[in-house]
Amino acid sequence: MHNDIERILKTETEIQDKIKQLGEQISKDYEGKNPVMICILKGGIVFLSDLARNISTHVQLDFMSLSSYGDSTKSSGVVKIKKDIDADISDRDVIIVEDIVDSGLTLKYLNEYFKQHNSSSIKICTLLDKPNAHKIDLKIDYVGFEVGNEFVVGYGLDYAQKYRNLPYIGILKKEIYS
Repeated sequence: MHNDIERILKTETEIQDKIKQLGEQISKDYEGKNPVMICILKGGIVFLSDLARNISTHVQLDFMSLSSYGDSTKSSGVVKIKKDIDADISDRDVIIVEDIVDSGLTLKYLNEYFKQHNSSSIKICTLLDKPNAHKIDLKIDYVGFEVGNEFVVGYGLDYAQKYRNLPYIGILKKEIYS
């Protein structure tokens, strides 16, 4: 598995340091509140697990599963809900927790979806952002790292349901997915 990685982009230590900073900022921003953190499965679960442990105020956790990739390396742009949230988010602060923002189309869809559920605020927290891949103008409130357009795996990010369990983020060798 490690031999499939061209190079390590972010080490385990770098990731944990950044998550601690994000957790401190979210704790400060939501002090005295009880936001709902909605993790986008499956990729976001590793990030959410560590992020939640670095937040010092009350948060409710919920999960949503969407599909726009399949086993491809590029988003199809068509978002399908596979598992909806359980929490009632009307008049609640929502923080969408994503592993990576590529085109931004999924987050645009989610933003509209949560607005229809009358949430009082919607913020986005992502471990990785690919600003050069955005197809829409998008405000991301909490960003761990900006990355280029390389195909990255590890720390929750996958290719064909593999590599999620790597403790770091690496660039996958092109011969693996081409």
